[in-house]
Amino acid sequence: MPKIKTHRGAAKRFSATGSGKLKRNNAFKRHILTKKSPKTKRNMCGTTLLAAADNRAVRQMMPYL
Repeated sequence: MPKIKTHRGAAKRFSATGSGKLKRNNAFKRHILTKKSPKTKRNMCGTTLLAAADNRAVRQMMPYL
């Protein structure tokens, strides 16, 4: 049986925590930042956990996670 390939786009966007949950980066922080409040921009920095509804799709793209 051949190995399953990892979806490289997903591998660059998602990573696992120590307990096995999936992390992702926040969106909407690349441009058009002047109209966003400092609080909004501050809350978008860092990472957050992936929604439970998306876990199955991402794990299928990354079988060796």
